[in-house]
Order: sequence, then C-alpha cells, then structure tokens
Amino acid sequence: MVTFNVVQEGPVNALALNRDNTQVAISGRNVFKVYLIEEDKFKEVCNLRTSKHLNLSFSCNDISWSVTDDHYLATAATNGHVCVWNLTKMGKAMQEQDYQEHKRTVNKVNFHSSEPNRLISGSQDGTMKYFDIRLKTSVATFHSNTESVRDVQFSPHIPQMFAAVSENGSVQLWDIRRPDKCQQQFTAHSGPVFACDWHPEVPWIATASRDKTIKVWDLSSKPTLEYTIHTIASVGHVKWRPQRKYHIASCALVVDCSINIWDIRRPYIPFAAFNEHKDVSTCVAWRGEPHVFLSTSRDCTLYQHAFKDASRPASKANPQGISLNTKGDILYACQTPTNPNFLSKVTNLVRKNSNTLSSDQFHQASSQLSQFMCVLSQDMKCFCNLAKNYLITGQSFSELCEHNANVAKQFGKHQVSLVWQILRILCSEEFRQNSSYPYNSKYCDDNLSFTNIVALTLGSADQSTDNEQKSRGGDTPAAQNSGGDDETEAEDQVDHVSGFTSYNNFKLGLPRGDFTFGENELDLELDGLNSVADIRNGFHNYHISEQIQDWTLPNEAFNIRHEIQDRSPPPEQFPKHNSPDINDDGQIISTDDHFSGPLTVFNPPKRATWDPSTVIVDALKYHANLGDIQTAACVLLVLGDQRQFLNGLDEATQEHWLLGYIDLLGRYRLWDIAAQVIKLSWIPSINQMSQQSTRINTNCGKCSKPLQRAGWLCDRCHSSEYSLCSVCHQVVRGLYAWCQGCSHGGHLAHIQKWIRSNNKCPTGCGHLCEYG
Repeated sequence: MVTFNVVQEGPVNALALNRDNTQVAISGRNVFKVYLIEEDKFKEVCNLRTSKHLNLSFSCNDISWSVTDDHYLATAATNGHVCVWNLTKMGKAMQEQDYQEHKRTVNKVNFHSSEPNRLISGSQDGTMKYFDIRLKTSVATFHSNTESVRDVQFSPHIPQMFAAVSENGSVQLWDIRRPDKCQQQFTAHSGPVFACDWHPEVPWIATASRDKTIKVWDLSSKPTLEYTIHTIASVGHVKWRPQRKYHIASCALVVDCSINIWDIRRPYIPFAAFNEHKDVSTCVAWRGEPHVFLSTSRDCTLYQHAFKDASRPASKANPQGISLNTKGDILYACQTPTNPNFLSKVTNLVRKNSNTLSSDQFHQASSQLSQFMCVLSQDMKCFCNLAKNYLITGQSFSELCEHNANVAKQFGKHQVSLVWQILRILCSEEFRQNSSYPYNSKYCDDNLSFTNIVALTLGSADQSTDNEQKSRGGDTPAAQNSGGDDETEAEDQVDHVSGFTSYNNFKLGLPRGDFTFGENELDLELDGLNSVADIRNGFHNYHISEQIQDWTLPNEAFNIRHEIQDRSPPPEQFPKHNSPDINDDGQIISTDDHFSGPLTVFNPPKRATWDPSTVIVDALKYHANLGDIQTAACVLLVLGDQRQFLNGLDEATQEHWLLGYIDLLGRYRLWDIAAQVIKLSWIPSINQMSQQSTRINTNCGKCSKPLQRAGWLCDRCHSSEYSLCSVCHQVVRGLYAWCQGCSHGGHLAHIQKWIRSNNKCPTGCGHLCEYG
C-alpha cells in the first residue's frame, strides 16, 4: 500500500466506505462524488453534483454508506434535510427519499449496522430522527433536551441502542424502542462534545470535545472513565483503529492539521502522526485493516495513508525531565542506556516485517525516575513566621521598622534585624530634616576620604563654637584673628592649611552639636605641627578605640584660656583692617596668598549632603542575590512613597522582587498575605492581579444555559428552578452548593447530607455528583 491523493473543487466535510472497502463517497458544500479505490490512485465513478436539478440537499455536512447494501447513501444536508440516494438510478431519480423533518442543520447520519433500511440522524435543533428508508416519514423522534446533537452512533454490541453526544457536554444512551426518555445520561466533558465512536470489540465509547480531550468510557455497567487523552486543540472527529484494541485516530477542529493515532495507554504523545494535509482534517475511515485509512480535509483533498509512512512523535520526545511541586519535592527522570543486543534484534525484526511490527512497536525509551523529598527546613519555617508576623502597613514608618526588626531578631535573623534598624535610622524624620531631604542633591560628595571625614567633623565643631559665641553677642576668636565678617562667613566656610580642607557645618543626619577628641584620644596641638604632612599622618595613624562608651559632647570644642573682658569692635570699624597682625612680642606676622594666620578661609562651597539611597539599594540587592527576596520586597513595601528617592533601583527589578515574593507566599498557601502585597503594590501589572475576574457562571438546571446576569431567572426558559434546593425543593436563601456536571444544587447542608449516602444527583438526572 502507498500514500496517494486526489484534489477536489472545494473543502470536503465527510467520507464513507462501502461494505467491501473498494469505493469511497465524499461530500461537502460543493463536493458530492463516488470514487473507486485502485492500487495507487482514486478513479471517479460518478459526480452527483452534475445533475441539472441541484438544490441545497446536495450541500452535505455528513455522509453514510449502508453497510449491508452498496446501493444506498444517506447525507445530512445543511438545510435540515436528510436525503437517501440510490446509486443504481440516474438523474433526479437518484434522490430516492428527502426527509424534511428537522428544523435546523443536520450534523450526522448513520445507517444501522445490521438492518439495511434503518437510519438515524442528529440535528442542530436538539432532536434525533429514526427512519425506515422505505417510508416517507420518520418512525420515531428522540428529544435530547439540549441545544444541539453533534453525533449519533449505533452500538455494535446492542442492536437496539445508540449513543448521542450534545452541545452541553453530555452523552445520552437511547433504546430505539423507547423514544420518550433516554436510557442513561452522564456528563462526559466540560465543553461541547463533537464526536463519539463505539469500540468494535469491547463496550467502550470514545468521546471528543472542545475541552481538548478524548475520553474513553466503559459502559459495561455504569459509565466509568477509563482513559483520557490530552490534545493541543479541540477534537472534531475520532475513529477506533481496527484490530488494535488501544489505538484510536483523531482530527482537530483548529490549529493542528495532523491526523494523530493515539495509544490510550500512553496518552500524552501520539503513537503516530500523518502530516500530509495542509488544513485541518475533517474525517477518517479505516479500510478494514489497521495499516491503511482514508481522510478528508478542508484543503480540498482526499488521501489514502499507508501506515509505514507515518511519523513517530514519540521518537523525538525528550526522555529526561524534571518536576517541582509546591512543597519543594523534585521528580527527576533521566534516560537509561538500552541494551545494544536488544536494539539489533528489534531492527532485524522491523526489516523482516515492516508493515506489522513497525506499526505496532511504540518507540522504545526507558528512563529512571528519582524522587527527592524536601523536608521543611528551618529557613522555610522562618520565612513563613516572618511573613505572618511582619507589618507592612498600618503604622508609622519608624514603628514598622522597629516592629519588623524585633520580629526578625525573634526568629534568629539578626542580620535582617540590623537592616531594619539601619533603615529606621536612615529614613527617619530627624534624618530627613538634617540631611536636606530628598537625597538626590547634586552637591553630594560620595568620595570622601577618612582624612576629609575627620576634618569635616572638626570643622563642624569649630562652626558650632562660632555660633555659640555669636549667640552671646561677641565675635568668635577666628573672626578676631582673621579680621573677617562673621555674618557672611559663619554659615559656610572652608579652611585650607596648605591644601588641607575642612568642610564646616557638615551634616550626617545626627543631632547638631560639638564633637571633640579628648586629650587622651587625640593630642593634636596645631602650634606644634611643622607641616601639613604631620597633620595627615596624625589623622591616618589615629585609631578610635572601640571601647569608648561615653560619647557625650562638651559645650566647647576647646577650653577657653581666659575670659575675654574687652571685646574688640567689628573688623570693618578698624581704620586699617587689612594691616598685618602683630604677635605678643610686637613682631609683624608675614602673610601671603596661601597662608594667613593659623587658618585662612576662602571659596566657601555649598553645604555637603549624603545620599543614603545607595546604601539601601545595595543592601536590598545583596539580600535578593542571597535568595532572601522576602526582605527586599518587604522593605520596598514599608518604604512607601520614599521609594521614588532610591537611585539605581529600576521598576523592573522591583516588579521582579514583588512577583517572586507573591509566588513564594502562594507556594506556602499564605493567600491573605499575598493578597495584601498585591493590594499595596504600586506597580500596575501587580496591582491589577487582584482585579482579575474570578466569577464562575452557573447553569440553569432546566435548560443548562449559563446564567449571565444576577438573579435566579434564566434568560432562555424563564424558569426559576435553579433557585430551588434539589433535596427540600425550597428556595435557597444563603450558601448554594452547585454541581458543575448536571447544574443542579441546593442548600449546602442538604447536599452534604445527601452525598454522604448517595452518589447520584438528588433530582434523578442520573449524574454522579460525587465526582463533581
């Protein structure tokens, strides 16, 4: 057998084979032909659309060939007609019967497997018609009470039974002798069921649905789900493979153009795939053997497929994988080496009989599965405890930091506790006032050396002394010696001693005051230093003892030698205020451009400030890199509006930290804390997570239509049956328990009590609500 095809004038919706599988009939909106199947081609026997009496009855959704008489074809027309064609006649007489009893499009027709004159149809109007083709009208009508019937199939095991699948996801089993009520009904899928097919050997039925699954049901007693196949698209057609108990073919409605053959025991990857069609396939029919089948498609082609030409997706699958659950447990599968002797034997057998063995042999690959159990570590327990006890809103910033620091210390996270304490100090109200908040000052100097920092501290002490002298109404000693104006130079000044600079009035967010080194800590006598190098060496070699505990600052930076009795007038009142200074011995002290007296002040700069945002950002990134995403996210939440002053932290990084924290909270089922984080988030993509709809529309218990509006009244049938309890038949005013399968429900307490002793719906619809 080889693969070949023939092109048609339009898309083909369905095909049917005669009883000896030598001829095929195809149908569509613009196609209605019969072909003879030869060795390597299709030969056209007749084209029924060449008739002069064309009408909508020639536009077909489905076609069926009698399995007992080669003369008869039945078609399901788009105009609601069911037509019976006699191939032994010519012209208009070929249309032997034209049943016009359906009100909407007919989706499916099927001949009985043993009685040649029996025919059944399923329509979009929700009814099924049973015909005797020798009569002008239908024999019986079956009402499914659903929106539409998608497929009907006679059972090969019980001649009086047929199955019907509906738009609401249910499967109904009917006895043709009892049209008043279905024999059995069960919900098979969460979406519309498009096709079904009886297994030829065992009492199984396969159903295909829009929910991207194929399900196999055992009907030997009560309906039991045996196998489920997950596909990548909605399934529109299924057909069991003959002589292969566990193989079934499927066609997708959208996306997937391949015809897949599945082994239901290995449902996650197709056993074989045929990729000849360029558009979605519509129908499949086996030619009485497991190695050849025919297919039609919307790409206007009819194909015969040889199984030896199939591709094997399983051979390309990765035999290695890893899975991680919410508890941290890991499943790891790695490929195990295959015995080379076994592979050589399989290859030899394939060469001897490629038609049988190659079609039945699934791709051989073995993997070794390892499981790694995750015991809840101390860090995980600490994460949960911190998440439950942290406060991220509701109090002032200082109180939040203080509380979170104590919580972190309580659970052994001393480093995290220190971060919270430092954050409280750096971002406190007092710090912001003393640091010219906000921090993004362009005058900030981030490259201060240790020498400059010490000089800055001394300068701050000198300035504080000057201000105190001014507050007593006198001039400062520095002003008296230099002859400068205190009012213009007291606020900002720089002292240069041959290149040594001291920044006065430098603020680090601490309370203002004098800072001095005692005689035991730093013995620097300016009069005894010979050069600037001595000053630098004195600063660099000095080490502040860590044992100093008393940091109380004195009122004066230097002890006053004697009280100044006669205060000098302001410098501008001297007749020659630029005259040289005279020392105690009456000698004139020489001056130059670089040094005038002990200290000379010129070029006062702007006030220096320090930006702590760099320290905060570095701390957050440090903890995030260590995997402590909790600290980074919580600090951002507690900072509130102060986040905008964090230089160097982009919004993408903040979003990444928050999403990671939310994911961890969800993993440990801390849903309320995760919801609080989402609510407090300032990033729109995260904050909108709480606005996603969680609404589930219930269905009407009478007509199964989804209820789109609030209230108990159905828009379609205008029934309020949905509001009644299925057990006590009273209106439910409170919690309502609802079954997604049959759409029935009632009082929560009543339904719970019922399910304890019963597994079926209390309304008698037959649905197994215990699995809902």
